[in-house]
Amino acid sequence: MTATPATPKAKKPSSPRAAKKAAPTPPPMFSFKAGTGAVAKVTAGGPVPAKGCDVAAVAVYKNGELSAAAKRADIDTEGLVANACKADKNLGNSGSCRVVFNTAKAGAPVYVLVGLDEADKLSIKSLRKATGLACDAVKGLKPAKVFFALNQEVPKKSTDKETAALCARTITESFYSFSACKKQDDDAAAPPAFELACTKSTLAAVEKGAAIGHAIGNGMQLTKDLGNLPGNICTPNYLAETAKALAKQYKLGVEVLDHKKMEALGMFSLLSVGKASSEPPKLIVLKYNGAKDSKEAPVVLVGKGITFDTGGISLKPGEGMDEMKYDMCGAASVLGTMKAAAEMKLALNLIVVVPTAENMPAGNASKPGDVVVSMSGQTIEILNTDAEGRLILCDALTYVERFNPAAVVDVATLTGACIVALGHVNTGLFSPDDDLANELFNAGQNALDTAWRMPLDEEYHEQLKSNFADMANIGGPPAGSVTAACFLQKYTKAYSWAHLDIAGTAWHSGKAKGASGRPVPMLAEFVMKRAKA
Repeated sequence: MTATPATPKAKKPSSPRAAKKAAPTPPPMFSFKAGTGAVAKVTAGGPVPAKGCDVAAVAVYKNGELSAAAKRADIDTEGLVANACKADKNLGNSGSCRVVFNTAKAGAPVYVLVGLDEADKLSIKSLRKATGLACDAVKGLKPAKVFFALNQEVPKKSTDKETAALCARTITESFYSFSACKKQDDDAAAPPAFELACTKSTLAAVEKGAAIGHAIGNGMQLTKDLGNLPGNICTPNYLAETAKALAKQYKLGVEVLDHKKMEALGMFSLLSVGKASSEPPKLIVLKYNGAKDSKEAPVVLVGKGITFDTGGISLKPGEGMDEMKYDMCGAASVLGTMKAAAEMKLALNLIVVVPTAENMPAGNASKPGDVVVSMSGQTIEILNTDAEGRLILCDALTYVERFNPAAVVDVATLTGACIVALGHVNTGLFSPDDDLANELFNAGQNALDTAWRMPLDEEYHEQLKSNFADMANIGGPPAGSVTAACFLQKYTKAYSWAHLDIAGTAWHSGKAKGASGRPVPMLAEFVMKRAKA
């Protein structure tokens, strides 16, 4: 299967002004196959790569124990695999990987041996790590076709479908690279085709799993691309055009509300954030109707879309401000989740809502102490213009009431305080609904995209009291991520709601700087479980 990129195609912009309107052409995507015929066959010795595969990735275990695929590889190489395990006592341990060139047969594939530690202790987490190592080795070999057998190593609490899904997703993740703003290399190699091993009895499950994992991987690719694009390209209008491209590709409903429409709705909190920018704010609505009953209550995902955040009048420090292009990763992740859901053709109704603006300082910018009226009618004293994400989200959360949603989940790079609390490992999960919180928590565990539930005690709301409005937009330093969630909670009384603070998990800093694609796996798992067969 192949995936067509959702972003509009155009030539690489030649200047920053042109860049505002042009969308770089995304790199080609992967193809996956699974089968017992031309893809892989099963013999007494185990699965073997089909003719034409340049590389085969197989598992080995601790103390030289070979998987079924590795045993067949050992036969194919006339003992080279077993000899490699004897020569390197660490091969087989978790984190080990070795390339074996098959000198026994001309034209035979190169074997990538990946350690999975002890067979009876195999976990889905160790399998994902091994898949990533295999991909790193494969990249250096630059093959056209890869036979991949790690998905046959199924942990006790998993299934062939789930294992194939994880491997396909990890492969897609591992080969991601951002090149949209670099000079195009005409000689760049296309991504290799991956063929997942299976038996006749597991063919259907592996094919379905590969399709699921690839769809989630494609959703993450879109999320990463949007997050990595600079602020002069990925503007509110660019997000709107991306949503329209998704709508065209997957036959979705789409509506983009401009300043005039938002003003008519009373979205003065949202509009206050973007009024100092030359890039007009927008509210993007994308609808997928996959349920058999078109009137079935939808799941609604709301993503914060601040395409660049200077902090406004409460200006941020200059150092590291370039990373504020990632302040729209909530928007990117819900658009990526919509792409994955539509590609999987899930049987549910799903709506994505993206409030998007650029937070800039100017003579007409909001000032600390200003009071604005939200769409709900509640007034807000803006004590800090750098706490702008909640100001655009609150109007979006009021807007979604019209959909009579089954559940609403908002996703936002909302607070630095969440990074202090949870670091870069877990997403902050807030919800007054235990059932919804457990759904999201379990989805994160299953997808290896974890979250941790945080408190929403009534006492925290005291910090948001204002002498001049119904509430303030900040509650001071103590429990900053909690009071931010409490602010949003004031706009969600009409439905079941959860908030994901992804400030610590949406992107990587330092040498590995770039968008992570999280929490697309968690959200995709969540909507998959909600979908009806």
